[in-house]
Amino acid sequence: MRKLETIIKGGTIVTAAETYKSDIGIIGGQIVIIDTDLTDADAIIDATGLLVLPGGIDSHVHIAQPSDPGVVMADDFESATRSAIFGGHTTLLPFCLQAKGQSLRDAVTWYHGLAKGNCYTDVSFHLII
Repeated sequence: MRKLETIIKGGTIVTAAETYKSDIGIIGGQIVIIDTDLTDADAIIDATGLLVLPGGIDSHVHIAQPSDPGVVMADDFESATRSAIFGGHTTLLPFCLQAKGQSLRDAVTWYHGLAKGNCYTDVSFHLII
């Protein structure tokens, strides 16, 4: 294994099944090892006394969605996903509203275009038809 980029050290890991103290090793934004006494990384985050939780999933959000002529939801993808991260959510499932007369493909292509390059979180798309 190559050198770890980041270690989250000394925290209490909480999963759906158990709670335990350990370190987390990260490479390329992915957890690659959970073990005690990890030491060699470019960055070490001290989580002593803190809980280390999986990111939340918000399965019902409206982002940059038109509601009435000339009215669009207050959050765009940048502000909504940044807010989500601060709230502990790492995945959002926004709804793509298909306009009357618009093809499903065109609605999804347009909505993906709004999100592309503007997200701090993972985003999955659902359609309202």
